[in-house]
Amino acid sequence: MKKSVKLNYLLPNLFTASSIFVAIVSIIQSSKGNFEQASWFIILSLVLDGLDGKIARLTKGESKFGIEFDSLADIVAFGVAPAMLIYFQIGHGYSKFGTLIVALYVVFGAVRLARFNITTSKNDPNVFIGLPIPAAALFLVSLSQIDYKYNISFLEPIILILALIVGILMVSNFRYLAFKKIEFKKAISYKILILLILIGSLLYLLPIETIAIFFIIYVISGPIRAIYAINRKSRFKR
Repeated sequence: MKKSVKLNYLLPNLFTASSIFVAIVSIIQSSKGNFEQASWFIILSLVLDGLDGKIARLTKGESKFGIEFDSLADIVAFGVAPAMLIYFQIGHGYSKFGTLIVALYVVFGAVRLARFNITTSKNDPNVFIGLPIPAAALFLVSLSQIDYKYNISFLEPIILILALIVGILMVSNFRYLAFKKIEFKKAISYKILILLILIGSLLYLLPIETIAIFFIIYVISGPIRAIYAINRKSRFKR
């Protein structure tokens, strides 16, 4: 019985440790100039990060240690790893400016995670306050791969500026949809299924491009939602 209880806590933390390990491999690949491999390792870290929480809930192995360990894993996998990818691929060519951008991204990511840990029980579970760091990481990874694949020279300084912007969005008060809390009505479930099939097809044909489009839409959804809310309030007052 005791072994079973220990396994409940060990298994999700093993996935969290694997996420850190894969992120370190990504950083090493970035330093060697293997940017495509580095990007896919970050995506793999995201998969492992998603699994650790689900396994913890399924096995009832949630713990305070697991929560803190997960946050530390996130700052490595979605803070440091994408920052190093952007730095080695683009930032190093922009001297101190490139260094400053990636450093601020990591710092803002750490602030985002710290704020999430102390406010998560008080906020609406259907939304995130500030851009989630995994979304910021996948946004930058997809853009870096678009640049790597198509060799678009003018895109590089834009990516650096966007890295700063998503860093600021992480510590902002913009609200972002938390997809894991969404519940669909049965009447539209088949439409959602068709949409997911179409998205899966696009991922098969154009994986990086599809990921980039999705996360671009998600990143701008926060400010758009805020503008909509402001306009709605002003109309109500009138």
